[in-house]
Amino acid sequence: MVNLEWYRTFKSVYKNGKFSLAAKELFISQPAVSQQISMLEEHVGYKLFNRKSKGVEPTEYAKLLNNLIIEALDRLENVENGFRAKAFNSNRLIPIGISKHLMRSLGSALVSKFDFIDFSFHENDALFELVNSKKLDFAVVTKQYDTFDTIQKKVGEIKQVIVGSNTIDATELKSHIKAKDFTAIEHWLNDQKWFSHNAQIPHIKLFWLHVFNKKRPSMIPNYIIPSEYEMLEIISKNTGIAVVWDCNAKSLIEENKIQLLWNSKQMPSTEVFVLSGKNDNLSAVFDNIQLELKKVLG
Repeated sequence: MVNLEWYRTFKSVYKNGKFSLAAKELFISQPAVSQQISMLEEHVGYKLFNRKSKGVEPTEYAKLLNNLIIEALDRLENVENGFRAKAFNSNRLIPIGISKHLMRSLGSALVSKFDFIDFSFHENDALFELVNSKKLDFAVVTKQYDTFDTIQKKVGEIKQVIVGSNTIDATELKSHIKAKDFTAIEHWLNDQKWFSHNAQIPHIKLFWLHVFNKKRPSMIPNYIIPSEYEMLEIISKNTGIAVVWDCNAKSLIEENKIQLLWNSKQMPSTEVFVLSGKNDNLSAVFDNIQLELKKVLG
């Protein structure tokens, strides 16, 4: 029975013209190279290389053998390399950066796909700097960057909505929304207890800008909860409202823990991207991350 390693060694010697270079390329000893070539010559019944002072020279039969096997051997090695890459990618620890506010909805979707993930929490610009400086392999961001050293692919869109606890009677609000009475809507919202994940209330300011065409909301948040999902859990057990990402609120609304108060058509969607450095070894993982996030956001 022929040994595939003999052909692999033959290919390397044929290409390099020296046993020493083939040994270096294959990470084996030079005597091992010589032994494998001798065994292959014995197996095929022909001399394959003539020894010269500065290396070896292929015989006519070696040239014929090379033509016969090179294409099949290249295909086999490509399959082998692809399999190794997949095995490596499936077992390696994957560093992924993400906003802590998207961890529950998007980050958790990746846990079921990969065996080893090291999550770190940062916001968009910090995540980009970490990926761009190769300190982080992947990041989930809501801002587009255009650089030579990074790859960025859109995986979906999210949107800010207003939600509230089930203890709130939203009949009056729904009536104002139906009548498109934005002044009355704003007054009703201002009378509620507000939650925010940030003292700068970025979500609320953005909502007011797009929906009410005002740069500054008039309310002051009653409670600042640094994690958006934790904030939603607390709202579900108390009384109050908040502007949040729809992907974070979805499961809690479906479980009837909170209620959707307003999904305004004036509020634009925000694109979500997966960001990675340019590295062929990361491409399979990059594709899998995209696929899983698209399932959540699709």
